[in-house]
Amino acid sequence: MTAMYTTPTTDTRSGTGGAGAAVLRAEARLFGRELGSLFWILLFPTILLLILGAIPDFREADPSLGGQRVVDLYASIAVLLAMIMAAILAMPAVIAGYREHGVLRRLRTTPVHPGALLAAQVGLHAAAVLVSVVLALGVARLAYGVLLPRSLAFYALCTVLATAATFAIGAVITASARSARAVQTVGTIVFFPTMFTAGVWLPVQSMGGWLHDVVVRTPLGAAAEALNDALVGRTPDGADLAVMMGWTAVLALVSVRAFRWE
Repeated sequence: MTAMYTTPTTDTRSGTGGAGAAVLRAEARLFGRELGSLFWILLFPTILLLILGAIPDFREADPSLGGQRVVDLYASIAVLLAMIMAAILAMPAVIAGYREHGVLRRLRTTPVHPGALLAAQVGLHAAAVLVSVVLALGVARLAYGVLLPRSLAFYALCTVLATAATFAIGAVITASARSARAVQTVGTIVFFPTMFTAGVWLPVQSMGGWLHDVVVRTPLGAAAEALNDALVGRTPDGADLAVMMGWTAVLALVSVRAFRWE
């Protein structure tokens, strides 16, 4: 995809706003052609939720989970999985490819700063995550009777914080690897630990002892706890919110300092 990218040309009289809009339109067209990325971000989390919900035991209330069912927990896990797919696997490879092919360098000769391309990529992938969130929660409700978030304001807050933390992880991957191939390798390595801490293989609420204590200090583990709290109407633990904000701040600073335009 990156080899076919054409730097948008815009009349300089239109200013950076018009050039930025041109970049966004171009990126949106290219993003719409990435059917593989769209599948993994938009559809795969919901498909996984449907498959797991088909297991009879996962639809039975579990006293050890406070009366929740395993499928109830996976509603929020599916949300986190969409974030991981977008921020850690999809977006870093695109940006690294643009950098490797000199797109970011060439944008410096246009009315728009290369940062506009990065902002467009973040915005498009975040929008895809939002669609995936709505789809996963809607299907979970219709297929398995999973309650919609009882605390919508807190759920929205936790979703924003979790998205920021996950994209900060992706930003570090993008900044630290020198080539698109290296970004894909690092992203794949990071992918599996983040899947684990998000609870894809074992819900965080099912973990006990030291394992739970360690996982909830990671951004995805804290997000899994906070999202589930908001789903059932509880006020998310302030520690979980602080963990997500702290990781986001640190990782964002690291990515800004390490990022190279070419």
